[in-house]
Amino acid sequence: MSPEEYMLPCLNKKLFGFECMGCGLQRSVALILKGEFIEAFYMYPAIYALIALFSYITLNLFFKFENSNRITTILGVLSLLIIIINFTYKLLT
Repeated sequence: MSPEEYMLPCLNKKLFGFECMGCGLQRSVALILKGEFIEAFYMYPAIYALIALFSYITLNLFFKFENSNRITTILGVLSLLIIIINFTYKLLT
């Protein structure tokens, strides 16, 4: 069985008819696990910014970096901006 069969459906899309800001994230992760990195980006453009954010947060638990709050904030804002821009683009097209 493929991972797609176990993915959660988007309630927002079912109830309101349009995608939410997280639509595509599960499929993007599945594509990365298959080694399809470019397709994963097209599915959910913020995937690599989110991976960088969560990787940095995890590393910071074990190795304390200088300016960690500032770097975490920058990565978080970058991720959020990409998510909002992608969501707006999908709504307008």
